[in-house]
Amino acid sequence: MNTPGPRQLDLDDYIRGIRSGDRAILGRAITLVESHRADHRRLAQELLAQLLPSSGSSIRLGITGVPGVGKSTFIERFGRLLIERGHRVAVLAVDPSSAVSGGSILGDKTRMTELARSDQAFIRPSPSRGSLGGVGRKTRETIVVCEAAGHDVVLVETVGVGQSETLVAEMVDFFLVLMLAGAGDELQGIKRGILELADALAITKADGDNLQPATRARAEYERALTLLRPIRDGSWQPRVLSSSALSGQGLEEIWETVREHRTWLEQTGQLTRRRQAQQLRWMWSLIDDELGSAVRRHAEVAAMRPALETAVLGGRLTPTAAAEQVLQAFLGPNAP
Repeated sequence: MNTPGPRQLDLDDYIRGIRSGDRAILGRAITLVESHRADHRRLAQELLAQLLPSSGSSIRLGITGVPGVGKSTFIERFGRLLIERGHRVAVLAVDPSSAVSGGSILGDKTRMTELARSDQAFIRPSPSRGSLGGVGRKTRETIVVCEAAGHDVVLVETVGVGQSETLVAEMVDFFLVLMLAGAGDELQGIKRGILELADALAITKADGDNLQPATRARAEYERALTLLRPIRDGSWQPRVLSSSALSGQGLEEIWETVREHRTWLEQTGQLTRRRQAQQLRWMWSLIDDELGSAVRRHAEVAAMRPALETAVLGGRLTPTAAAEQVLQAFLGPNAP
């Protein structure tokens, strides 16, 4: 005997469930947003249009760090602190490896067991298919859904390097980089570009025998930021902090820094400008993604693709010339 699946939800079901804080419907709504089915995508866009007016008021906090820095432990303890302060927390992920391996950095919630059990927290892994750009689009849409469901702090985690960190920085209000101490060169594993994105650095595991190395690392990073981000009147000066997820030390200071930054954004008008810029980047990234997909699906392009790729790999045709042929086939004889 077949067990019936969950009842099909319509637009009103989703809206009512999300606005009432129904976690099950919230999860199903995000699955809808992540779906590649054409009918699901149409319904998801109708849903997002209805939810947009109820979104945008949360604090969006991006978190990254080198491998072994303790992001999961930090996020769990930090999330619990926020819940104790009366907030509702959503934890989302941007995983660049998911587009390759199909995996997910939050695939199991065993890394954040206590936070996952809280009714005031919602943890969601990265979508496991598609390009990094596609993952980013779905994460942006998931932020909207979580905000409409009443989550007033959204933590976006990335384990990637370079492109994924830039992607996360462009969808949040505050970008926090977690760093290790005591590994020799205190600037190990961190790129100048990441330092330029950071609103704050936090030295993790600042406890026990690691407390003194963490203090030295904090001073090193402060000097590095002074060189890379010189003080300018009226601008936000990135902070270097330290924390221990084990003892909870420093977590309150990190949250106060995030709140101070939010006040600065609001008072200077930067929050509105930043959100508007994010909306436009989101729009154009969607256009780029959809155009790329449309080109690949085009019948004439699909037919000529094997021969073109063979010619490029064999050195008989430059990538530029091949791209021009593809675009001419896609756009037709009147292509510019």
